[in-house]
Amino acid sequence: MLSRLYECRIVHARFHPRAHRFAYNVFFLALDLDELPALAARLRILRIDRPGLLSFRQADYLPTHTPLHNPSPVAAPSSPPKVSSLPAGAGLRPHPSPTSLGLKTRVLAHLATHGITPGPDARVLLLTLPRVLGYQFNPVSFYFISTADGRPVASMAEVTNTFRETKLYVLGPDTLQPVPEPPALPPSNSGSPLPAPSSPLFHLRVPKHFYVSPFFDVDVAFDFRLRPPGDRLALQIDDYEGALRTLLTTVANTSPPRALRDRTLAWFSLKYPLVTLKVISAIHWEALRLWLKRVPWFAKSARAADQRDLHHPHASLVPPPAENLPPASSFSAPRS
Repeated sequence: MLSRLYECRIVHARFHPRAHRFAYNVFFLALDLDELPALAARLRILRIDRPGLLSFRQADYLPTHTPLHNPSPVAAPSSPPKVSSLPAGAGLRPHPSPTSLGLKTRVLAHLATHGITPGPDARVLLLTLPRVLGYQFNPVSFYFISTADGRPVASMAEVTNTFRETKLYVLGPDTLQPVPEPPALPPSNSGSPLPAPSSPLFHLRVPKHFYVSPFFDVDVAFDFRLRPPGDRLALQIDDYEGALRTLLTTVANTSPPRALRDRTLAWFSLKYPLVTLKVISAIHWEALRLWLKRVPWFAKSARAADQRDLHHPHASLVPPPAENLPPASSFSAPRS
C-alpha cells in the first residue's frame, strides 16, 4: 500500500521584523485516496468516515461545495496567464461538488477547473493530520496528484486559519521542476560516491490574499516548494514581502515512513497524544510570544477586500443583512 505514516519535525523561523523561531514534532498521515476502503476494513485505531480514537473524514476536506468568497477577477480570455500562476481561484468559478461524491472525485473536479486533467486513474495522496477523539484542525493539508504509473502531475495546499476559513492553492504541471541530471561519473580511483538526484519539486510563488496570522499582512506572498512524499518528506512554505523573505516553514520526516498498522498508530497516539490539540495550542502560545515581543499585528477586518478566493468566510468578512443597516438617510450629508 502507498498509505503510510510520517514522523515529522515542523520548523518556523521568522526573520522580520523580529526574529522568532520554534520547532515541534508531530506525525502526519499520508493517505492514498484509492486505498480508503481497504484501510477502513483492516484498521481499528484509525477509523475512516467513522468516529474513533483517530479518524479521517472525507467531508472535512476540500469545501468546494460552498460558495467562493470574494473571487479574484476573471482573467481576460484573449490572454490568459498560466493556470498555476493564478492566485487560487482567479478566473475560475468551480462547480459545486457535494461531499457525498468522495474526496478523490472532488479533488479531480477541482483540478479540472484549473485546466488540469490527469484522468480517472490518477493517484491522489493526501498528507494531513487525523482527527483525535473527534477534534480536527489542519493548518495545511497537502495533495499530491500523479498518473497511474507514478508521474507527478500537480500538487495542492489546503490552508485553514484559526477562523476555520479555508483557501486552496493549486500547483499545476508548469510549476514542476524535473529531477536534475546526475553528475558525470567520478574517476574510478576517487572513491567518491555519486550524490543521489533529488525528487521532483513543485515550486510556486503566489499572492497570499488570506488572513493566516495576525502578525502578517494579507498582501505578502506564499512561496511553495513541495516534493511528492517518498522515503523522504521535504516541504517548505516561505512568506515574502517583495524580495524579502520574512518567514521560513519546513516539514521534514525524522525517521523512515511507516506502514499504517494498528500497533503503529497506537504507539504514535501515545507518543504524540492529542496531536491536533497540540497544534492549535502551539499556534496560540507562539502568538502570545510574538505579542510579548511587540511584533506588529493586523486586525482581520482591516483589509477585508483583500481576503479573496476562500471558503467558509468569517463573519468579519460578510456584510450584515440589509435590514440590519441604518436607513440610507442616516448616511447622507446634511442639507445646506
